[in-house]
Amino acid sequence: MQTRRRQIEDVASALFSSRGYAATSMRDIARALDLQGGSLYSHIPSKEAVLAAIVEEAAEDFHAAVRPVAERPGPAAERLREMIAAHVRVVTGGRERAKVFLFEWTFLGEDRRDAVARSRSAYQGYFERVVAEGVAAGELSAPDPKLSAVFILSAMNAIAYWYRPDGALGPDALAGHYAELFLRGLQAHER
Repeated sequence: MQTRRRQIEDVASALFSSRGYAATSMRDIARALDLQGGSLYSHIPSKEAVLAAIVEEAAEDFHAAVRPVAERPGPAAERLREMIAAHVRVVTGGRERAKVFLFEWTFLGEDRRDAVARSRSAYQGYFERVVAEGVAAGELSAPDPKLSAVFILSAMNAIAYWYRPDGALGPDALAGHYAELFLRGLQAHER
């Protein structure tokens, strides 16, 4: 059975994802849960607090899925393929929460926003490092590993807007297609 706090976060994720954080009120969240406003505040101190909880949990999910792959030894292209699959699984496995993390985090207060920005930078760093390692090993060709990482992540993050579980491609097939597109563009070519 879900805890009330988890129910609040799930409802808030759905509302923040569909309407946006700024257009969702505490009253909207309470109404969706069939609660009185005062009762909602007994579980969470503020709308920002629930946003922070959603964002922090999603950040942990992304890091936990990708960090071990990025940090292990092995061919960069193989690790990048697995990192793409891990990222896609996190996005598709909790699309609403992922969408809130990816696009609504900027509504957090300054301290929380700064912490999330550092976390996002570290996460992007996994992709930058693996691309750079692939370049150094002659596996990949990327004049700017940072730009390559931004490109890969931007494309994958957009999945949160259009992916549907009942769509033509499941998470694994989708990740496979994305990996092929990215890796073909990054493959080192003989000159």
